[in-house]
Amino acid sequence: MILLDIGVLAEKSGVPASTLRYYEEIGLIESLGRRGLRRQFGPGALTQLALISLGKTAGFSLEEIKDAFGKRGVTSLPRQALHKRADDIDAQIRKLTTLRNVLRHVAECSAPSHMECPKFQALLRLAPHSQAPVTARPEVKTRRR
Repeated sequence: MILLDIGVLAEKSGVPASTLRYYEEIGLIESLGRRGLRRQFGPGALTQLALISLGKTAGFSLEEIKDAFGKRGVTSLPRQALHKRADDIDAQIRKLTTLRNVLRHVAECSAPSHMECPKFQALLRLAPHSQAPVTARPEVKTRRR
């Protein structure tokens, strides 16, 4: 069996070595040994990292992803949770599609004011009514200098 050094695994997966060490610490992946001070991983680690990435992209927490893994990979996929998350993603897609349509219309509308435009008013009625903004990624705070 070919073992992957942590640096090689980081390079092939695009996941930083520090994150790989954290994933190992919390039990998401498992090293098979060490060569000197460097952790060694089996080729299955790449598959597990791809599944972790997919799970994170789908909105599952690391704890939820860990619960789906056994010692040797994925052992149980919570199908009901997957269906619910897929439904949540469908709802988010609808909200984002409406938002995109509103933004494009406002950008291209020839009315003197978009507030006077009947199409814009119709799009507003379709817009999500929650106070929380729909975002594709978490807000990142930057420090002002």
